[in-house]
Amino acid sequence: MKHNVNLLAAAFALTAVSYGLARFAFGLLLPQIRTELSLDIGTTGWIGSSAFVAYCIGVCITFMVNRACSPRTIAFAAGLASTVGMVIVTLSTSGLVLGVGVALAGLSTGLTSPPLATAVALRLDEAHRPKANAIINAGTAAGIVFSGLASLIALGGWRELYGLFAAISCVVTVWVWCAVPTGRERTTSGPVSLAIFKRPGMLALCSGSLLMGLSSTAIWTFGGSLLRDEFDFTQRDIAWIWVALGLAGVAGAMTGAFVQRFGLLRVHRTSLLGMAAGIIGLSFTSISAAFAFASVALFGASYITSSGAYLIQGIRLLPERPDLGLGMPFLILASGQSAGAPLFGALLTGWGAGVALAAFAGVALLAGCIRPRQAADAPIRGHPMSIGQ
Repeated sequence: MKHNVNLLAAAFALTAVSYGLARFAFGLLLPQIRTELSLDIGTTGWIGSSAFVAYCIGVCITFMVNRACSPRTIAFAAGLASTVGMVIVTLSTSGLVLGVGVALAGLSTGLTSPPLATAVALRLDEAHRPKANAIINAGTAAGIVFSGLASLIALGGWRELYGLFAAISCVVTVWVWCAVPTGRERTTSGPVSLAIFKRPGMLALCSGSLLMGLSSTAIWTFGGSLLRDEFDFTQRDIAWIWVALGLAGVAGAMTGAFVQRFGLLRVHRTSLLGMAAGIIGLSFTSISAAFAFASVALFGASYITSSGAYLIQGIRLLPERPDLGLGMPFLILASGQSAGAPLFGALLTGWGAGVALAAFAGVALLAGCIRPRQAADAPIRGHPMSIGQ
């Protein structure tokens, strides 16, 4: 792997920018954005949903162009979308313009992971791919931590922060163009067929990741707003909680090791139980601020681990298509997030935070009840792994 340090570092940086900054920083900065642009909860729910819808579109685009375009080209497009999207957010003066920027930034995440998985498959042998992908995808947590720390320095200046993020994204995009290979892997040359959904285990994978993604929007989109509006947290407090979320998410880089040690079923159920506990735990913040830190940190570690477990399922079910094995769980998970953001907003407006959090914690528990294919509990060997989306 030492001969591919530049590729791994550039891929790590692109993951940090597209996921940690372009996508998930929106939830951190939403309280400030809502105040300045005078947006209500329902509107912000739809804007947050646009990022997840665009993410789904991005994944579908990679499936369609993977045969014609090199991983370098697709990864460069991801960086470009991230940069332009965050520039639009910086300049936004209305909910509509903000939604366009957030959606374009969300598109970048859908374009990121499949080409990076292909690049790893091209450059590294099978024995080193799981470790390489774990390193790359730790970039998600790193980006979240960076956005939280940057918010502490620029309190109230969400436009300045998005401008900084866009500048970083521009530099990373150029780096990606220089570091990611141009070749195409033979295993990705076939067209996508709907027959893959008939494979044993695909129904459980799709339904479980859909519910998991839906439940996660309680924190990713509305966590910051809930802490400010319901529990009177300051933006500085929220920034520190975001840092805790990102640091806890680093645990997700160990998902592959957890699965080998404890089995996929146990990791699957434990991580979704942790997500449910983190979501419902936020409602106890009125008792003590410690509940907020503990709940969000638990959610961060559990979400990254759970998404990694779903991606391992996808890789095992579609071993001949690493782009599909990674992209399909991403696509279904983001579809759930697309539905979850406006649904949580509606519940929050109509029934209050307690009911909304309890309902979405219940959805996470329901996802944990969907048993992954038993044959998938064999140890993973030689397949790329992507974590943390």
